[in-house]
Amino acid sequence: MKQLLMTTAFCLMVSMPAMAADTRVAVSMTSFDNPFLTILLNGIRGEADRNGKIELLAEDAQLDPAKQLNQVENFIANGVDAIIVNAVDGDATAAITKAAADAHVPLVYVNHPPAELDSGLPAGTAFVGSNELDSGTMEAKAACKLMGGKGKAVVLMGPLENHAALVRTKDVEDVFSSPDCKIEILEKQTANWNRTQAQDLVSSWLTAGVAFDAVIANNDEMAIGAAQALKAAGVSMDKVVISGIDATPDGLAAMKAGDIDITVFQNATKQGEVSVQTAVKMAAGEKTDQTLWVPFELVTPDNMAGYAK
Repeated sequence: MKQLLMTTAFCLMVSMPAMAADTRVAVSMTSFDNPFLTILLNGIRGEADRNGKIELLAEDAQLDPAKQLNQVENFIANGVDAIIVNAVDGDATAAITKAAADAHVPLVYVNHPPAELDSGLPAGTAFVGSNELDSGTMEAKAACKLMGGKGKAVVLMGPLENHAALVRTKDVEDVFSSPDCKIEILEKQTANWNRTQAQDLVSSWLTAGVAFDAVIANNDEMAIGAAQALKAAGVSMDKVVISGIDATPDGLAAMKAGDIDITVFQNATKQGEVSVQTAVKMAAGEKTDQTLWVPFELVTPDNMAGYAK
């Protein structure tokens, strides 16, 4: 009898399922290969780990809006409690928003805002990010100051379908055409957030004889690429102002080396953390703000040590 009881208890023990997580959260990222988005995803994962009661599933949309929609539809079919989306294309999010809303699954967009943000997000949908009206403005004003309010610049843009790239570029244009800052933009082209593409583009401008006093990049990766092109061409880094946005580890290393003069800290880690916190609250039926802003911060060689971590 004792052996039978022990055997029965053992069978019950091994047949019991592991303790399930309280909340299942699925994440669709634009790309796993982008350095900034890696920081964002690490922030998401770190918050889920600290919570201890979240089952997290992350998938790579590989820069494909159709693939991202398919991922979201699969998340819904699999019965997740909440979904976080780092949108590939902000203008192509309507189907994602509708799918989540129809299924009554909480949806949190992070970093890249959906087009619906301007007209108003539906119930059960939120956005966590940083106000891009501040990022390019901070960058351009700091560059204008270093340039003494005059000179010529080239602009490196992110993807043309990306909201951040468009707003950051317009910020720069507005500042450079203001009464206090008469800087002429000679060239303005996309390098898709990519270091190599930016290096090639700046090299082509130099080869074509374009003479400029500043390179204003929508992100640090493109700023680094610009610096590499200038150094390869034998241009003194003291003669050209180079600015980026994000204050990534590579960006800060470039600033320490004297290659970048300005960057703007976008707290990707905090965005990731807040997106998870918001998703969990929404899954639990708690009320949250539909738009949650994480402020940008200007970074220069004078204060960059404070951002090293």
